[in-house]
Amino acid sequence: MSASRRRGTTDELGPDEPERDGADLLAALLDGMDAALCAFDADGVVTHWNREAERILGWTAAEAVGRRGFAGWAVRSADAEEVAARLLSAMHAPGRQVHEFALVTKDGGRVLVRIQSAAVRGPDGRPAGVYCAFSEVHTQIDLERSIALSEALFEDAGWGVVLVDADLRPAVVNAHAARALGTGRTAVLGRPLGDLLAQGVEELEAVLTHVLAEGAPPAPAEIWVAVRTADGERRRCWRCGFVRLSSPLAEEPVPLGVGWLFQDVTEAKQGEQEAALLRFRANQLHRAARAAAECEDPVEAAVVHLDFALAGFADHALIDRVAGGGLADGEETGPVRLLRVAVAPSGGGGAPGPTVSAGRAGLPVRYAQGHPALQCVARAGTVRAGVGAVPADEARAWARARQWPEDAVHALCAVLRSRGRTLGVVTFLRGSGRSAFERSDTSYAEDVAVRIAGALDLAGLVGRDA
Repeated sequence: MSASRRRGTTDELGPDEPERDGADLLAALLDGMDAALCAFDADGVVTHWNREAERILGWTAAEAVGRRGFAGWAVRSADAEEVAARLLSAMHAPGRQVHEFALVTKDGGRVLVRIQSAAVRGPDGRPAGVYCAFSEVHTQIDLERSIALSEALFEDAGWGVVLVDADLRPAVVNAHAARALGTGRTAVLGRPLGDLLAQGVEELEAVLTHVLAEGAPPAPAEIWVAVRTADGERRRCWRCGFVRLSSPLAEEPVPLGVGWLFQDVTEAKQGEQEAALLRFRANQLHRAARAAAECEDPVEAAVVHLDFALAGFADHALIDRVAGGGLADGEETGPVRLLRVAVAPSGGGGAPGPTVSAGRAGLPVRYAQGHPALQCVARAGTVRAGVGAVPADEARAWARARQWPEDAVHALCAVLRSRGRTLGVVTFLRGSGRSAFERSDTSYAEDVAVRIAGALDLAGLVGRDA
């Protein structure tokens, strides 16, 4: 490197303005770098020194340029020879070399820096000097940690990590998130979230928009979604955390997107919901038993059990008893006749109303052959029925044909058994706003049926005694 190119010299370059413009551009580029940079010629004399190097060590360009090596000012005298040899050795080595040195600041302090050095070639291709880029070791380590953390999150993390851009589209997706979304890591990039999720999109996009505008929420959020797959939709619960990403290079915070981290907690959430449901139902059975124990009329006690069972379980419930008192196992009879004992609630179309009891005598109901209630009595076991996915008019016709409220689309009939006899059937009905009855619902309905059957059996005994 010629002395006329050294930064900080005052040599006149003459009328060659393009060369002066090139030197000014080089000086501006060096001073604008985020890394500290210095350069040495073949003799080890400092030729360039930028502002970041001045910030780290305190020595200005005027004080640094022109000195031979770091001896006596930027390194201790005892270390100067070794440092110079290692730095200048880059002129004759291929590629870059990385070293760590303890340099001396202008105020006498010491700072550990990591230096990357490489050879500078002249026009003839021969080594003409060395340039060195350096930064404080702790800053470099922080950067390396950040990079290592990013790579680990997108390669080895046990939870989903998605970078969502400002348009709310995935920009980077890790392997775990791709599996959770049922697609590949590249196939999901740039696609609207609505293409990936059938349910929960509105809630997720609302949270992402809030994070872009206001920042991360104070706590993780649990969002139920339905993931689109080749086999249909898969309902999952994701516990999500969000962070806003801003550019570290901009003077004003510029949102680059949102970091979305999530973990599948479906099984745990379902377990919590099932446990809460079991506790609620057990509490209802306990309360019903205590309330029924205070009823003088056993039929009233049966209605109390029905009322407590209905809460949170079904929209309607019916108690029908077998005419004649009951059927013993193996008993040959003609067509079974059922008498309506109680209906809850009495309001039409799903409207709330009081439970209506017809007393011990009951009112005859004319169920057609094959009715679920008659099947339940014939089998002495639980029967589930449903209208399925049909238009609303057909669903209402299906309910009317079975003499149920018109809004009923799901039915569960549990047999009333006591002392080895079939006394009747209790029917629970749900509207279109509820899901179909499941196995856990069947167990609960059978528990309620046992208590109602006991009360009706007692009502029959009391009636005969009277």
